Amino acid sequence: MAMNSINTNVGAMTALQNLAATQTQLSVTQNRINTGLKIASAKDNGAIWAIAQTEKAQSVSLDAVTNSLNNGKSVLDTTLQAGSQMTDILNQMRAKALAASDAGIDDASRTQYESEFAKLGQSYANVVASAGFNGVNLIDASTGAISAIGSADGGIKITSAHDSLNAATLFTTSLTTVAGTVVAPSTVASVDTVTSKGNWADGSGTNAKAALTEIDAAIKSVTQGLSGFGVDAKAIDNQVTLVSGLQDSLNAGIGNLVDANLAQESANLQSLQTKQQLGVQALSIANQSTGILLGLFR
Repeated sequence: MAMNSINTNVGAMTALQNLAATQTQLSVTQNRINTGLKIASAKDNGAIWAIAQTEKAQSVSLDAVTNSLNNGKSVLDTTLQAGSQMTDILNQMRAKALAASDAGIDDASRTQYESEFAKLGQSYANVVASAGFNGVNLIDASTGAISAIGSADGGIKITSAHDSLNAATLFTTSLTTVAGTVVAPSTVASVDTVTSKGNWADGSGTNAKAALTEIDAAIKSVTQGLSGFGVDAKAIDNQVTLVSGLQDSLNAGIGNLVDANLAQESANLQSLQTKQQLGVQALSIANQSTGILLGLFR
């Protein structure tokens, strides 16, 4: 039989302990709902928190990887866009040389084709000079390359080396005369810069045929170079896709470790609020028990 005492109210102490435990659980649940996290700090679960922090650092590192890859992608995209224009101009130049090689036309017509050829050559040089992104021009500068970071530890690199496809490289002969004007290979891909055989007004189209051979060689060099850049661009695209997938997996894994199940926490909140109300009532009843003892002395 339990002892009745006004000095020690065991029922009230028990009710108070239970109410305090319920309040602690309620605070935890409310914090999880507020933050969306079941592990918000090391005191919630030190081991899991440490794992999550390591994975977060990995995910943040992949942001830098993505930025590096996207920069390299932009350089190569710019190069390939310029390359499309370059090949189009070279094809137009070839058409001019082919037309001028026709033995059935007069020298006045050849001179006109020669002039148009030279202007197209200048357009080619302008496109090449404009084919840079963020200070990198893979087809014009004497030096230049990209080396994009492909992994969080920096161990993987996606590179693309410089390949000179400018007029000065493709058309390397000395100063010559084009349609009566002295030109240099560094400024224009001209017919006589290509052939070094004099102007096209030769009465036979021989010099234009020589230019046709040279322009075919230039087209081959450019298409081969651009093909290599295309392979590099595809490699970067593939790595961007891979890194994005890895980052998504990391973030999902972090979420599995630390995110709260809000549906479950909502149900816990309702349960604990009810338990809290019952605990307050139980404490009130326990506190009233000492008053009952007064009835024994009446």
